[in-house]
Amino acid sequence: MLHSLAGKNVHLAISAATAAAAAERARPTTEAREVFDKMPRRNVVSYNSMIATYGRSGEMGECFRLLSEMMLAGLRPTEFTVGGILAAPPRALLRTALIGVLGRHGSIGGAAEVFREMGHRSTATWNSMMAELSRRGLAEEALRLFRELLRTEMELSESSLMVALSATAGGERLHSLALKSGMDSHLPVANSLLKAYCSGGGGGVRAAERMLWFMAERDAASSGEPVGALRHFSMMGSCDGLLPNGRTLASALSACAELAAPPAGESVHGKAVKLGLQEDDFVASSLVNLYAKFDRLEDACSVFGETPAREQKPTAAWNALLGGFSRRSYAPAGLPPNEFSFSSALRWSSLPELRQLHSLAVKMGFQGHGRVASAAAAAYVDEDAAFDVAGHFMGSSSSSSSSSPVQVPVAVANAVGGILNRRRHFRETVELLSSSSSFFLAEEPDVVTCNILLAAYARGGDHGGALRLFRRMHAAWGAPDDSTAVSLLSVCKSLSSLLLGALLHGLMIKASFQSFDVFAHNALLDMYGKCGSMEGCRRVFEEMSEKNLVSWTAMVAALGLHGAAAAALAAFRRMEEDGFCPDGVAFLAALSACRHGGLPEEGLWLLRRMENCYGVPPAAEHYACVVELLCRSGRVEDAELLISSMPFAPGAAVWRVFLRGCRDLAGTRVAEG
Repeated sequence: MLHSLAGKNVHLAISAATAAAAAERARPTTEAREVFDKMPRRNVVSYNSMIATYGRSGEMGECFRLLSEMMLAGLRPTEFTVGGILAAPPRALLRTALIGVLGRHGSIGGAAEVFREMGHRSTATWNSMMAELSRRGLAEEALRLFRELLRTEMELSESSLMVALSATAGGERLHSLALKSGMDSHLPVANSLLKAYCSGGGGGVRAAERMLWFMAERDAASSGEPVGALRHFSMMGSCDGLLPNGRTLASALSACAELAAPPAGESVHGKAVKLGLQEDDFVASSLVNLYAKFDRLEDACSVFGETPAREQKPTAAWNALLGGFSRRSYAPAGLPPNEFSFSSALRWSSLPELRQLHSLAVKMGFQGHGRVASAAAAAYVDEDAAFDVAGHFMGSSSSSSSSSPVQVPVAVANAVGGILNRRRHFRETVELLSSSSSFFLAEEPDVVTCNILLAAYARGGDHGGALRLFRRMHAAWGAPDDSTAVSLLSVCKSLSSLLLGALLHGLMIKASFQSFDVFAHNALLDMYGKCGSMEGCRRVFEEMSEKNLVSWTAMVAALGLHGAAAAALAAFRRMEEDGFCPDGVAFLAALSACRHGGLPEEGLWLLRRMENCYGVPPAAEHYACVVELLCRSGRVEDAELLISSMPFAPGAAVWRVFLRGCRDLAGTRVAEG
């Protein structure tokens, strides 16, 4: 289709070719523009050449100005026009704007081409394409695109729904989608729904009337007019075929709660049951709120228990139930919450409800109960909220000497400490799990607790604390396990203590070296390489039964650090031959080996291979390494050229190594320029 849009005026071919050649030759776009401006007549080809020139230089404003000028001249864009603009750096916002420009000027095919070419599409991009299709009368295409949008993981927006409604007549299915997403209460969406229904005629007009009734009833309830809301609700019942939906019932129940009218609320409840809407989230939450406000907590709990937990109970239902309990300082007759009910409720609560329910448990005197404490701690861990559990349990225990110590199983405490450790809160991990906070544990610490503590000491830089803890662990459990070995070897590496690392290696051999996992072997390999023992590094590497990318990277880095650049590159090639795909860290190790060995051509070759062969974009540290390599080799001009070709602004690290290289080589002209 797009090929058919191309201009066919052959007599302009020579002048168009001249402009194209000038555009190809000219680095500054001004030269190409001069040729373009001097052309007595311009056709599609000449415009395409000029647009492509601006596109390659990233001058998007000029691209769009030329596109508008081209369309005003009566020339329709072709696939080459679009291709020229797409040659610009990929900016989603500009391409979304291009879809709108092409669509408004009648080139819906060009707009579709841009849409298809985009790798990442925002909601605005989808909306723009759907709107242009709808505007051109291609309603089926617009709705097909909308269905495709729904299949993606993108969140549905109000604008997307309104665009889809503008392309349909009737709107029943889209109305259901609006109800499900809660957007039916948004005025722009409601207006679009009314237009869609009215455009369908017949039954659509009747549906629009029903919708107006629902909107009036809901607006009366939300604007603080509960009497008016109930009046609308009762009038709906007298209209044939006008049945309330879940939102309408919820509004009526809210009005009953506001008016403190239990009989009216029970009547609406009965209506909901009759219509089969009692399990609707909005209705169920409003019923819980209604009975909780009437202080009928047994009925509130009954409704709450019957609410289906698809993923979790509705937040509004939780808030209403907890509010009802909070207003009463005693348990309701016939429904006394005990440690079992609290522990089971805590286990399947989401974080906001969990915090409220836990506070209620503390208020009712269950804060020191082991079952409740364990359930709360485990729930906080499941919600990845370790600071909550640490604050609730440690804080409550330390703040009041009269209160019973809050103790939880070691497994729960370990989970909390693990989360804190992974988030690099090392001091908090130590405070939580060390002997000074042992009141937190219901049992003696186990080897997992000690390993988490050891990792916190090592990663937090407390090497003395790590070694003291290991002495106690060695006395209690003997040989180290995988986690212990990894943490201790990182301490040896940080201290540059080859002796301590070799002693730990001996303990690993004594306990059966092959029984340790690849992570422990990699840590040992890295320790020997960083502590200066190439012999130990080779021995460990050869003895490893399993090697991964980290193993090869550590070996390449060690060889490079010891000046064996050729051997490091040979190891890098062997790694590739063994099927490992190098990442940014592996490439940095190989580039560092080239830098230490003075191999500039090999370094440039590796830098090109990163993105061309493996799709790994070079980062600032890769460029800094190659710049330093070139400067050390006396190729300061090449280093300057590399810096100027970087796809992002060079940072301080790159300029630092470049200026140092200029200074070392007395490159005064380059350094001062």
